[in-house]
Amino acid sequence: RKTPPAPPVAPQAPAPTPGAKVPDGTAAARGSLKPLGSQGVRRQAASTPALSPAGPAASPPGAGSGKAARPGLGTLNRSHLQRLAIAQSRMLIASGVPCVPVKNLNGSSPVNPALAGITGILMSAAGLPVCLTRPPKLVLHPPPVSKSEIQSIPGISHTCRKTTKKQAKKGKAPEEVLKKYLQKVRHPPDEDCTICMERLSAPSGYKGPQPAVKPDLVGKLAKCGHIFHLHCLVAMYNNGNKDGSLQCPTCKTIYGVKTGTQPPGKMEYHIIPHALPGHSDCKTIRIIYNIPPGVQGPEHPSPGKSFTARGFPRHCYLPDSEKGRKVLKLLLVAWDRRLIFAIGTSSTTGESDTVIWNEIHHKTEFGSNLTGHGYPDINYLDNVLAELAAQGITEENLAQEKD
Repeated sequence: RKTPPAPPVAPQAPAPTPGAKVPDGTAAARGSLKPLGSQGVRRQAASTPALSPAGPAASPPGAGSGKAARPGLGTLNRSHLQRLAIAQSRMLIASGVPCVPVKNLNGSSPVNPALAGITGILMSAAGLPVCLTRPPKLVLHPPPVSKSEIQSIPGISHTCRKTTKKQAKKGKAPEEVLKKYLQKVRHPPDEDCTICMERLSAPSGYKGPQPAVKPDLVGKLAKCGHIFHLHCLVAMYNNGNKDGSLQCPTCKTIYGVKTGTQPPGKMEYHIIPHALPGHSDCKTIRIIYNIPPGVQGPEHPSPGKSFTARGFPRHCYLPDSEKGRKVLKLLLVAWDRRLIFAIGTSSTTGESDTVIWNEIHHKTEFGSNLTGHGYPDINYLDNVLAELAAQGITEENLAQEKD
């Protein structure tokens, strides 16, 4: 029997080896990537990698469904897959073909690169161009810096701040503190108290320890104008830090000087001769926080119980620009007021009674932004200024604080 002539653009198929399974359909040889007659066929061939230069011969063409026999991938080891992936990606990049990245080539075991290679082969077989790339690296710290290269920050005296004990409490009763911020309301409006959710015209619905004020008295905060039961405000103050300040539960306006419950520790700050991504025109301010583990005080969630301090010392970074230095000065005020850290439950590990961040975000990645805590981030400085203002720390406070 004579074999029907092959199409003019298809390569000549070699003779079948003894014992090879002959499919029912017409198959084209896929053992190599030889130049073909047309540009379209060449591009399609370029997207299909050669599995082995000396692999088993393809089946001869025949009549049927059109399936082709493919060599198995079990004979390819890690080095073969990597060489195959690198060769194919170089060819595609050189030809200008748009490529779909397949990442995760790095790993301590051959599983990741092998899976990436197999994925590339399967995508190529489906007619999709593939370019194998390596994932970006996490850069937490700058290159090593000697002591002689570290500089102090102009306009800020010293390079270290310490906190040893809680600020002295105001020795006044809660009722005396609230009198400075409240105005009496003789005819309450027909609305709810947002603390106890009872009508302002009715007595307070607070059921805890009863303050020494009448439950039907109503007061209005002087700045924001929100109205509450005086009974509820005294109870809220007693459940807080009792530092002489008050924060409106509706709009978060702060009355007085707000302080936190940050445990004792040390804050260092200086300039290093390296630039952050997105701030190539200036050096970098490095902040180092160090808080040791200890025992919780009466202002903490579990007085007398020990607390842990994971991940210290913590390194944070700011650009050494005008706005970066302003942020640093405000962070020093927040540190003195014990507002940067607190003791609570970690949102990442779930551990309780441990030191956590306290709603003032810091950048802890120096040369990358893989976790969202690095640079470039054009909005970070403005965002952290807004977070500091929410804690009652603004530029007006800088003149009142000591460097």
